[in-house]
Amino acid sequence: MSWTEERVSVLKKLWAEGHSASQIAKQLGGVTRNAVIGKVHRLGLSGRATPSRPVKRPPRLARPKPRVLPDGSVKVATPATPETAAPRPVERSEVMAPLPPLQQADGEPASILTLRDSMCKWPIGDPADPKFAFCGRKSDCGPYCSEHAKVAFQPARKRDSRKGAYDYVRRIAG
Repeated sequence: MSWTEERVSVLKKLWAEGHSASQIAKQLGGVTRNAVIGKVHRLGLSGRATPSRPVKRPPRLARPKPRVLPDGSVKVATPATPETAAPRPVERSEVMAPLPPLQQADGEPASILTLRDSMCKWPIGDPADPKFAFCGRKSDCGPYCSEHAKVAFQPARKRDSRKGAYDYVRRIAG
């Protein structure tokens, strides 16, 4: 297969319309997707007028269903706002007060040299400070004791909660 002027003009037209390389290869026939991509690159064609993939829309939220109360009245639940629906991160001070390092058998706190696999590796203090130490308590599973694991491992948050808030306001405003 060779790239004739006619095939190149069809390629340029389809590329500008936003067709994918696979779609263009099918229409031209006798050429692979990679050959189309290579030719587009050699021709130096710029971006497309429209994206080749459809834009993903946010999922539609279910409307609240009316609920009939025992007295016969109907109540519609108000949807939760993104601010109340998303779990907020737990602050370290809310979970626990700072734990002092556990004193080892020799009376010294755990250091990098005395840490073992079964000990909590939560750093306490400034590493540049001579009083810097590690928690040293028994680690339940993983690198931290249960108290420090509560701080270290928190549930994942929604990536962009503000976007959801704007969509919610837009839906209400109609």
